[in-house]
Amino acid sequence: MTETGVSEIKDVDAARKALGFFKVMAFVVGVGLLILVAEMVLRYGFDNHVLDWWPQPHGFIYIVYLVATANLGFKVGWPLGKMVLVMLAGVVPFLSFWAERRVASETEARLAGARR
Repeated sequence: MTETGVSEIKDVDAARKALGFFKVMAFVVGVGLLILVAEMVLRYGFDNHVLDWWPQPHGFIYIVYLVATANLGFKVGWPLGKMVLVMLAGVVPFLSFWAERRVASETEARLAGARR
């Protein structure tokens, strides 16, 4: 463990792949959440049901995001609390985009410093 409570990255290649998957899923879940907000505004604000089909696919996408986050967290040695906070970032509009950039830059810096 380092002084920040984050353990050493053991498999750099696996962590890089997990980071790529996480980045894609964070973007997809962020866009999906914005579509979900539009669906709710249309449904409850305008009684328009054009996007009524979206909540269930969005739920499945969010589950894949949870898996991507856990996979990355275990590969790079995050504490459980950090994993949960990054997972919760996917439920607040625009927060997943910010969290993805922060996590990506932090993880890329750690990967650059990790020994192969």
